[in-house]
Amino acid sequence: MDTVLEIRNLCKSYHDFSLQNINMSLEKGTLTGFVGPNGAGKTTTIKSILNIIKPDDGKITVMGMDSIINDLEIKSLLGIVLDDGHFYEDMTLKKMKSLIAPMYPTWNDRAYQTYIKKFELPENKKIKDLSRGMRMKYALVFALSHDAELFILDEPTSGLDPLVRNELIEILKDIVFEDNKTVLMSTHITSDLDKIADYLFFIFDGKIILQGQKDEIKDQHAIVKGDTGALLPDYESYFVGINKSAYGFEGLTDNKAALKKVLPDKTAYEVPSIEDIMLYYIRRHNNGLKFS
Repeated sequence: MDTVLEIRNLCKSYHDFSLQNINMSLEKGTLTGFVGPNGAGKTTTIKSILNIIKPDDGKITVMGMDSIINDLEIKSLLGIVLDDGHFYEDMTLKKMKSLIAPMYPTWNDRAYQTYIKKFELPENKKIKDLSRGMRMKYALVFALSHDAELFILDEPTSGLDPLVRNELIEILKDIVFEDNKTVLMSTHITSDLDKIADYLFFIFDGKIILQGQKDEIKDQHAIVKGDTGALLPDYESYFVGINKSAYGFEGLTDNKAALKKVLPDKTAYEVPSIEDIMLYYIRRHNNGLKFS
């Protein structure tokens, strides 16, 4: 497969936060979820990819091109949907389009009109009067109207109601599966990625703490429930984290196959959600303890 985005040893430090040796690779025709709590480093990474901020160290290539040297050429190949929109609030949608469209040599006005109608966006309405869901759709219209190869989305579904979120998720599925485009989606709403992600990168406190194919990560892990009396001290190494009470234990294992060989058959194993996995890893990194 062709590598569309490659990040190597990306570092960026502020007075109260540092991004530490981020490595990431995206293949063509895939959707990668970039997940972590607010403040973990997702937006700093994305702004580095977009050349909005200058990293302290590391290298980023997009379609084989250096992100700094080939900045303008790369921008024409990106479909960007940022959390804060970056639109002029007092402009109508039609006026905003007339301002932005000439910036793209591959602008396709027929595609633009198609998506404006499909998303039922009122072109004569001012941007400040749009709902958050309509703003996200409008940003996607621009991304879809200039033949972008890589879509970079920063918290696109945050603050949206479930119906609008589901609609946007279906649009992203179409982008990847029908058009063979590549998507990097940064979010802390992990339930969206359960439906559509191919790959996952978990970031916490400026570091990637888990990465891989989504299905492989979920298959490797399991939510385990059972009798606390069945737990021996040697079993700690099988768990990312575990909670014990008078009624039993519940924990997350990162080695389901090995654990099944040592725990009783009556122990229950459940498929974890992405959120389950993320929360257990965050708790472990926060307090350094696996058992509580």
